[in-house]
Amino acid sequence: MRVQQGVSFILILQLISLLFFLCPYGSQCIPHNDVKGFIFEKINNNTMAPEISPSVEPQPFLPLLAPSPSIPISNSSLPKLSGLCTLNFSAAESFVSTTATDCWASFAPYLANVVCCPQFDATMVILMGQYSKYSGMLNLNTTNAQHCLSDFEKILETQGANRNLKTICSIHPANLTEASCPVVDANKFESIVDSSKILTACGKVDPVKECCQQVCQNTILDAAKKIAMDGMVSMPENSTRIDDCKSIVFRWLASKLDPSSANSVLRALSNCKVNKVCPLVFPDMVNVTKECGYTISNKKACCKAMESYVSHLQEQSFITNLQALNCAASLGMKLQKANVSQNIYDLCHINLKDFSLQVGLQESGCLLPSLPLDVNYDKTSGIGFICDLNDNIEAPWPSASFVPAGSCNETSKLPARPTAKPSQATAGFQVKELIVPLLLSSSLVLTALI
Repeated sequence: MRVQQGVSFILILQLISLLFFLCPYGSQCIPHNDVKGFIFEKINNNTMAPEISPSVEPQPFLPLLAPSPSIPISNSSLPKLSGLCTLNFSAAESFVSTTATDCWASFAPYLANVVCCPQFDATMVILMGQYSKYSGMLNLNTTNAQHCLSDFEKILETQGANRNLKTICSIHPANLTEASCPVVDANKFESIVDSSKILTACGKVDPVKECCQQVCQNTILDAAKKIAMDGMVSMPENSTRIDDCKSIVFRWLASKLDPSSANSVLRALSNCKVNKVCPLVFPDMVNVTKECGYTISNKKACCKAMESYVSHLQEQSFITNLQALNCAASLGMKLQKANVSQNIYDLCHINLKDFSLQVGLQESGCLLPSLPLDVNYDKTSGIGFICDLNDNIEAPWPSASFVPAGSCNETSKLPARPTAKPSQATAGFQVKELIVPLLLSSSLVLTALI
């Protein structure tokens, strides 16, 4: 099914509005590949801190936005930091830049669940881990946390990130404090937990096997329970204190690994969680149940109602293949409870990619890989990410024995992204941007990938 009410052009217009085509009068224009170093050089002068194994390679690469080769950077546009944050942002410089790209302006709301927020969280943990190396502490006080979060947002925004990441990713200064966890001193932490066990289990994590075997996740949980019990006799199993202490464990782990290894581990762990749920919000389905409930008397009316309903889902976000499976199952079970007993996915030709944001002139659904993903930038292709436009895998109608899909590939044998049969394959698309300076206008050309 191809819904004709996608939001691809709305999204594209939003993205176009973010581009800087001209250098403002009196500004200093710096090539994009020099912007990062220029910004961090300025930051260094203002900071207080001391010095599943996939069986199929995900294709195609879909560049969705090509920024101007020169982004105007002037002294007035540099981040004005508080000067009161004790985090050393340069200690995780490359991942701060990765976060800015993953959370690029208008992309952020559409990639929040899968890409932007997981990387935002990972970078904050890495920064906290680096901070503990010279402070000996695994937390910030509330005042310092407020300054640091604000500074972090300003740095990201200067590099092109969305300015509302706190809202998009539900981040608060408390995320940098100890919250309710009683142990924040690194030495005390190591006296309570089995440090070598944590490093053995979590020093390197396979993003597929970990989601199945949960070796690192269980080790993190055990350590969190131990430090959460400090000064207590007993505690409820699902106490928020345990979750707060898990954050402390992650920061300690990040302090013991190099930033690149820490980022890989943190993204792999978050991905296990991301793929277990459907991030979409299902609107009221009264029209679908009216036309498709009980015995379907008018197939055309039923499918029209279903297509209209799905078009609203397609305005929300990009999702992974595994999330699409969960979304299809969740919606199917809701419909079954509302007396829609017939498999209307099959009847109306609903595919997995119909649950994701639509892109391209043909408004084709785009499924992201189930493995950790980052947005990429290069001067030729611009901003882009791996996106599957080729799969027409039919959405499965849930049975009574449905079990939510997760990142564990051992039973489902699902690759990093679904692969359609050759007869089902459709062309992928590459979005290129043609910039017309002075007029501040641009057009988009979609070219079929061969």
